[in-house]
Amino acid sequence: MKLVLDTNVWLDWLLFDDPSVAALKAAVAEGRAEIFIDAAGEAELVRVLAYDLGKHSIDAQRQAECVAECRRVATRLHNDAHIDGLPRCADPDDQVFLEAAAAARADYLVTKDRELLELGRRKLPFQVVSPSSLNFR
Repeated sequence: MKLVLDTNVWLDWLLFDDPSVAALKAAVAEGRAEIFIDAAGEAELVRVLAYDLGKHSIDAQRQAECVAECRRVATRLHNDAHIDGLPRCADPDDQVFLEAAAAARADYLVTKDRELLELGRRKLPFQVVSPSSLNFR
């Protein structure tokens, strides 16, 4: 199973150990799923990890550890071309995930973003799902 994760799902995986990604983490560890990320998706993750959130900011060492774990877990996708035929997101930061999923020929784009989930109702070459709706059987 080929997957692309949006930034919030990565944060749930890397920082928050959210129970909604437990099955996803297990499937990747067992080789039943493969995650893809491109340069734009990684840049978005790096940008979000560096947000200044006051008391809840993540120090540089923890940011680097998160990026290293992402690189260890995900297969790098070299996606330099614009993909035609995809819907346009109101938030340009989300468009990169649609394009990465198409370029990876992913089965699923995994997100909690309402707009992406709504766009997933359209005919796309992949499904757009929340982490809790993935079935790894």
